[in-house]
Amino acid sequence: MIGDIVESKQCQRKDPVDLFRSGRVVKICAPMVRYSKLAFRTLVRKYSCDLCYTPMIVAADFVRSAKARDSEFTTNKVGDHPLIVQFAAKEAQVLCDAARIVCPFADGIDLNCGCPQRWAMAEGYGACLINKPELVQDMVRHVRNQINNPRFSVSVKIRIHEDLKRTVDLCQKAEAAGVSWITVHGRSVEERHQPVHYDAIKIIKQSMSIPIVANGDIKTLKDAESVHHLTGADGIMVARGLLANPAMFAGYEETPLKCIQDWVDIALEHGTPFTCFHHHLMYMMERITSKQEKKVFNVLSSTSAVLDYLNNYYGV
Repeated sequence: MIGDIVESKQCQRKDPVDLFRSGRVVKICAPMVRYSKLAFRTLVRKYSCDLCYTPMIVAADFVRSAKARDSEFTTNKVGDHPLIVQFAAKEAQVLCDAARIVCPFADGIDLNCGCPQRWAMAEGYGACLINKPELVQDMVRHVRNQINNPRFSVSVKIRIHEDLKRTVDLCQKAEAAGVSWITVHGRSVEERHQPVHYDAIKIIKQSMSIPIVANGDIKTLKDAESVHHLTGADGIMVARGLLANPAMFAGYEETPLKCIQDWVDIALEHGTPFTCFHHHLMYMMERITSKQEKKVFNVLSSTSAVLDYLNNYYGV
């Protein structure tokens, strides 16, 4: 019976690839450690975000531990779609097992081939996978073959090589294996704050027939439109820009007070831990508070103190 319910829900759910066929640029909330969780996804969806990713989850831990599943992955039946679950993985079958677990509750999975953090690279995860195109191809193909829901997407997120031919080769191998789309962060593994190579994203887009998503240093809706014109990308993925202004995709230059009120309501409803609740507000209010106000607000240590502050200073 449960299987029937799950199957019928999957049949009703749209293929996220359809977003890229709409003829308009797809606006995407990036996978962000600690931050792109259910409450924040709920907020950005209210402000014209089309597609959301979970934070990166280590597939092996997720498959092995019920505790990891409960703490790492939370969604709901109604509003949290379309949803992509991002996994760190280095073995095809482990990625398939993780995909099978989330398949009834999400619209697709994404393989992280872009995280440049030392721990991830040392474990064989993240950006080191861009140097293993055959392994990436194998992982995509395995998931495609073992998940029998044709509407379930399989995407990858990558960084670029200094020799762009290698990146194009990686992308073409992934495409041949059946990848749904590829997100390109336009920096190499070594680059952190250097300018993003949007020209590289354009070359990758021109070399592929599947959708390409551009990622890197997009902080406003104008930036998103500019990067779309520069690269021809089918989607724009934003991380820090959305943290600073969750309403940016709706065209707001800075976080409106209505968005701050929405965050308070959503976070309290979801039981968001105080540190996360507070950090999001610190990001959102960065551009609209003075240095003196920040000194006061950033050291508040309880939900009630934050609520009093917002009420007293902003009428929220």
